[in-house]
Amino acid sequence: MKLWYDKKSKDPTYFIQVGIRNGKKVTSKNIAKIGKHSELLKITDDPLAYAKEQVAKYNEEAKKNNKVDMEIQLDLTQKIRASNEAASASTLKNIGYLYLQRLYYQLEVDKFFSHIIKDRKISFNPDLVNRFMTYSRILSPDSKLGSYEKLDTFYEEPVFNYQHIMRTMDLMYEHYYEYIEHLFKASGKVFKRNTAVCYYDCTNFYCEAEYQDPDYVDEVTGEVFTGLRQYGFSKDHKPNPLVEIGLFMDADGIPISMCVAPGNTNEQKTVIPLKKELVKMFGEGKNKFIYCADAGLSSYHIRNFNSMGGRAFVVTQSVKKLSDALKQAVFNDCDYRLLSDDSPVSIEVLKSLDKKDEKNRFLYENKAYKVIEANTLLDVGLYEEKILNNGKTKKVKSKAVLKQHVIITFSRKAMEYQRFIRNRQIERAKKILEKINPEEYKKGPNDVTRFIKKVENSNDKYELDIEKIREEEKYDGFYAIATNLDDSVKEILAINEQRYKIEECFRILKTDFASRPYFHRTRERIIAHFMICYTALLIYRLLEVKLNRFDKNIHLTARNIIETLQNMQVANISDFCYASQYTGSKTLTALEGVFALGLDKQYYLPKELNKRCKKNY
Repeated sequence: MKLWYDKKSKDPTYFIQVGIRNGKKVTSKNIAKIGKHSELLKITDDPLAYAKEQVAKYNEEAKKNNKVDMEIQLDLTQKIRASNEAASASTLKNIGYLYLQRLYYQLEVDKFFSHIIKDRKISFNPDLVNRFMTYSRILSPDSKLGSYEKLDTFYEEPVFNYQHIMRTMDLMYEHYYEYIEHLFKASGKVFKRNTAVCYYDCTNFYCEAEYQDPDYVDEVTGEVFTGLRQYGFSKDHKPNPLVEIGLFMDADGIPISMCVAPGNTNEQKTVIPLKKELVKMFGEGKNKFIYCADAGLSSYHIRNFNSMGGRAFVVTQSVKKLSDALKQAVFNDCDYRLLSDDSPVSIEVLKSLDKKDEKNRFLYENKAYKVIEANTLLDVGLYEEKILNNGKTKKVKSKAVLKQHVIITFSRKAMEYQRFIRNRQIERAKKILEKINPEEYKKGPNDVTRFIKKVENSNDKYELDIEKIREEEKYDGFYAIATNLDDSVKEILAINEQRYKIEECFRILKTDFASRPYFHRTRERIIAHFMICYTALLIYRLLEVKLNRFDKNIHLTARNIIETLQNMQVANISDFCYASQYTGSKTLTALEGVFALGLDKQYYLPKELNKRCKKNY
């Protein structure tokens, strides 16, 4: 603070004045009146010296107590300045992104961009573009144009053109593998990565397009460039073209790497190429890890690849696809043991116990297990691709031998749940029988119409397929895992139980980050879109792990964290200061406990927030 007065006036009024830098705008405000020169003569012979002394006291008091007293006059008749804009805009600014920015800076993405553009003449800052597109994906997901139009909602109000977003995306696509590897290695400095187990899964993302991309064949070289957006299987039966995303995740639920493939790609073909990239990325001596995935991503080739170089696999196995000999071993009620204490147990006892009796609660919530050796892959119903003389491929049953065993578990609790679901499906099948011709429904392996069959020797009569229902009931409660590990059953099951985290990653991408539908057409922009989404997911997951480890007594959900960051908005009070427009919460307490940015205050001077925006704060 400093002294201000009109030096040309014969009877000046002395004020305490503060300089305010609000973004790029610099202003000065009188925050306190000391008095007129003529009035101060009544209490002092030297009003100017007295005024300077008051300013010094004010500065000393403000520094000592970290508190500033200001006089703000409000004119309740003052109107909002008229504008030619079609719609009014909010003047609130988000500062929650500053927590994300701490992690972004720690990932040193700015150094990555500086490296790749050092020999190029680029007039804009691609790191700035990527940074705020990443924050937008977490806090206010929208199209790139929508995100561009809302840049002024961030406290820093970054400035760049829309075309710079497109050019940044092209730049990111050119350095795809370098970028993913940089994020992995830099994230290891932020948080020690636990890559002892690598989880993998695939999912599809639909786009706003009516037609799939055509394949292009180079007339000179004969190279075939497959269109990225292709029609493929969608769980929600959307008719839009799809893009397939494969994601590797570590044991803490933090992304490691990803791949982008056409929507009609067999997901099993994405595993080994991406795993080879992982082996390179981890470096020599660090490529021994356990591959964990569901049954759809556990073909013979995948299991074989993960049996070399010190690697291992833990994958789910369909009990229904086991050979007759192994099924007989599964249903043979001997050699089963309780998972909790390894004591012998009978499956028949678990099936028949009174689940409502409190004495049986221990057994009801427990699991039984059995380990079956299954070194012949034929026993687990796996297939491998064989290349024919004409160049085409054909799936044949694998006849190779690979060391592995199958862990069978049985849970009475799971059995009850599966039967509850099936009974609901049976009731729906009964309603279909009453009202509608079942042939009008598309039948599938999980559709309720699988329980309906034609009455024998009849063309227009249908009935419930009791044999089908009984056949399915045989498998209720049973679950199988195939592995080549010799660890304890408890440890192997614990590894498999963490697979839910990768499903959670996809849910966050699709629901919280609204990464679908995407509106880009070219291969480069589509892949760059998912690179931005991947960056957002990585930063969010790092943030989530840090917060939940800060206080193990609380568990913060994705919704808790994202809503808190979204709601951390401040209002500009006459350019003097900013007032918080959000409340305290467990999430905010945890954020401050981890990052200590001091964003849990009621009021902020602009210079405080400006300081927190800097990289080296």
